[in-house]
Order: sequence, then structure tokens, then C-alpha cells
Amino acid sequence: MTFITYNESIKNLKDSFTEPTLTEKVFLSDTRGRILAKDIIADHNSPEFPTSAMDGYAIKHDDQALGRIQIKGNLPAGEFNSEEVVGGQCIKTFTGSLMSAGTDSLIPIENVEVEGDEIVIKEEVPKGFSVRPVGENYTEGEVLIDKGTEIDFAEIGVLASLNVSQVEVFKQPRVAIISTGSEILDVGEKQTNPSQIRSSNQFTLEALALKAGAKTTRTPLQKDEKDIIQATITEALEDNDIVVTTGGVSVGDYDFVKDIIANLEPEYITKGVMIKPGQHIKIVKIGKKYIFALPGFPYSSTVTFILYVIPLIYQMQGKDTNLPIVKAILDHNYKKKSYKTEFAAVNLNYIDGQYHVDFEGKRSGSSAILTNMLGNIGLAQISQDSGDLNTGDIVDVINLKAL
Repeated sequence: MTFITYNESIKNLKDSFTEPTLTEKVFLSDTRGRILAKDIIADHNSPEFPTSAMDGYAIKHDDQALGRIQIKGNLPAGEFNSEEVVGGQCIKTFTGSLMSAGTDSLIPIENVEVEGDEIVIKEEVPKGFSVRPVGENYTEGEVLIDKGTEIDFAEIGVLASLNVSQVEVFKQPRVAIISTGSEILDVGEKQTNPSQIRSSNQFTLEALALKAGAKTTRTPLQKDEKDIIQATITEALEDNDIVVTTGGVSVGDYDFVKDIIANLEPEYITKGVMIKPGQHIKIVKIGKKYIFALPGFPYSSTVTFILYVIPLIYQMQGKDTNLPIVKAILDHNYKKKSYKTEFAAVNLNYIDGQYHVDFEGKRSGSSAILTNMLGNIGLAQISQDSGDLNTGDIVDVINLKAL
């Protein structure tokens, strides 16, 4: 079996996606977390006219020298005054009201006293005081939100202000997750012998896929029966863009998944990668669909899903495919365990303006230890050609909290 380097595998995967990303229009209220498919450009100025920023009286600035100004009327928000205000007159104006023609300043209620139909100036204001100018929010033709932005509360508010009821976003890729192994039990399923273990992969990977912006399909757990697993994979390919399997990719007698994939006559992106954990990972493409055959151990399947499936989910949505990597100082020595690129679970902390990593509470052992993913977690990436690392060395760390 030919194993390729981690960098080669990432490049092969990225280069394999050549289809245009698909878009759809969704209602504004359903857009949080979706990825914007085109720039949002202002089609008008906001505000379109000078507007009051507080309650007070719209005046001509120079009229303050008169000491007294006649109140011509009042203008609640939402109403419009078509008459021009002449010298010596003012309009009682409220927050959000348009400034009346002929006025250029807003004197607050607190700065005047009302005597009959006049205001008496107690404290003057500078010209233009509390008047929102045309285009204070944005100007016509301005790009307000860039294509590729993940929509959140602020974007939704701006879109509403632009009267956008339906928003063009990238379609969410559909991901099916298939966990295999006769020894695994679903949550709530009764254990009948000591060799059975509780499956967590389908829940862990589903949560990661949803976090990355995909829609998910979780199939029932699959026993080690080749024909049934093959039928499940084939069916999943019909309705999903990505099919992820866990288990059955190594060299055991019951590791059927790798043989099932081969029978589908796929385009191989990788048959194995020089990484730890997860060297037996298989990534293939069948038409426009992808299959990721991941290891069965929970830590291994989680790490390889993060390294490979999440970037493809990002790419299918028009997002940056790079995982969030930071430079961090090692607070412990690290002994390299293999000739491969290694991904080690670490505690990632930000101290005095610098990221630090340590291994406190991280257990050594097999790739089944999913509890190593708890806490302020990161994955330290130790390159294939690296040797042992010492306290104080700088390492690249995938910040899993920032996924």
C-alpha cells in the first residue's frame, strides 16, 4: 500500500473539488449560520435625509443668538414636514424624525425652557448638533457584506434594513455518517456481553458536521456484514454529497469497508496517509460524491474528520478551507512516536498575549481515548520530519474551539 504525506493528501482533496458551489435563496429569518453567496451592496443612502438623533427642537443654528425662537409645530417620527422653516422658527422634533427643510441643528429639550409658543435658549449647541447626516450608516453602492461571510445577528439586521427578505446563500452539503462494527451498541441499546462497546462516533461526527454548516443523515449502526454495509453506502450516496464511514478500513478479516469502496470503482484521492492517528484513511470520489472511510477508534475518527471532512464541507460552501491554526509555546517536552505527521491532543491556553500548550490530564494509550478531546482543546501538529520537541519550542496547533 502506498501512503502519501499529510500535505499531499490535503492538496489532493482540495484539488479534487472542481464542481461549482450551488446556491439557494432562503428567507431572512432562516439565514443565521449560512454562508452568503454574493456581495450585499447598498441600493440607497442610510439615512436618506438628515435625521434627528434625539428629542429636541430643529433650529437654524444662527437663531440661537436671538435667545427666543417661536415653535412652529412638532414632527413625530414617521411624519414628514413639507414646509420650510424660516428664521426665528423651530419645529419640535423627536428621535428618528427627519430634519425639517431650513433647519441645520437639533437643540435638546434639556437646553431650553418653553414659554408659551416659544423656546428660551439656556445653553447653545454647535452647528449640526445631533443631526445624523445623509449616509451615516452607509452610502448607495457601498459593499456592506462580502460574499463568503457567515451570517450572524449583525448581518441579519443590515439585510433587514435593506429590505432584503430572501438571501442568496450557498447550499449546505449533505453528510451521511455510517458507523460499522458488530461490537458497537447504540445509546440506550442493552449490552448482552462484555465485548460490546458503546458507539459514540455517529454522534461526535454529526456534531462536527453540523458545526461546519452541513446537513446530516445518521444511519443505523452496521454489523460486520459486507452486503448490508455495501447496500447502506450505496443508498447513502444517492441522497448525500459526502458519506463518512467509521471502522472497517484496516487489515483485519472483518474490515470490509475498504473492499466495498474498491468495488464501487472510485477515483482514489488517497489510500492511506502518513499520519498518526488515522494512517489507513481512505478518501474516494464517485462522480461528484465523496466517501471518507475513517478509522473506528473514536479519537482517530474525530481527528481525521476534522482534518479532511470539515475542510471539504467548508469548500462546498465557498468558505476558506484552512483550519484555524495558531502558533503556541510548548510547556512540556514532546517525544515523537513515529515517522509520520502526528496530531496530539493538547490543552490550549492564551497567557500574556501568547498561546501555550501542555498535556496535563491527557492520557497516553490507544486512539480510542475520546476524553482527551475535553477542555480547551487543540491539536498540536508535529511534522513528519520533526524529532522530539522540547519545552519552549513553537508548534502549530489547530484551535478546535475556533472551528
